[in-house]
Amino acid sequence: MSMNPTILIIPGLRDHVEAHWQTYLAKELSKCVIVPPLEQDKLSCQARLDAIDRALDSIDGPVLIVAHSAGCMMVAHWALRRARPILGAVLAAPADVETQMPAGYPTKDVLADNGWTPIPRQRLPFPTLLAASSNDPLTQLDRARRFANDWGSQLVELGPVGHLNPASGHGHWPEAQQLIQDFLAQIEAQQTEPVAQG
Repeated sequence: MSMNPTILIIPGLRDHVEAHWQTYLAKELSKCVIVPPLEQDKLSCQARLDAIDRALDSIDGPVLIVAHSAGCMMVAHWALRRARPILGAVLAAPADVETQMPAGYPTKDVLADNGWTPIPRQRLPFPTLLAASSNDPLTQLDRARRFANDWGSQLVELGPVGHLNPASGHGHWPEAQQLIQDFLAQIEAQQTEPVAQG
């Protein structure tokens, strides 16, 4: 495969978690940048988008985003107002910030006050793959299917894998590498398809 993008990892609201699959994935990749934790305004959606821009500014060449949880919602917001072209995004276990999440997570009112809602529903301007769990405590599967439909995402239903986080047994998640490779191959195939003459 000729594509060799830098992978930009966008964590959720809990930022860097040592035993998280995104952390393990970053260690396995040769070209990878992680959006660093915020020191202040940690719940501000705008501050998160600015952090994504800063991380992108450090990268030359093509970029593939790999986002998890609220990071998926950051991508949806970022896509509306940012111009840098990217190859695509893998959106794993998006957090439904419009529905009350379990105890320990910010309330939907707090998230609304910090600019997270409404969730953007426009088709995203780059290819996306949405990987959804059937028993995610942060997003019902039918909501994940609707996000995929609205965003124009390829939907991959993973089965009962919880929120794809250490609490659901997903430190290592080896399927992530395969999903990324398959998705990149699809993007490359689409980019090299001959244009139909008509």
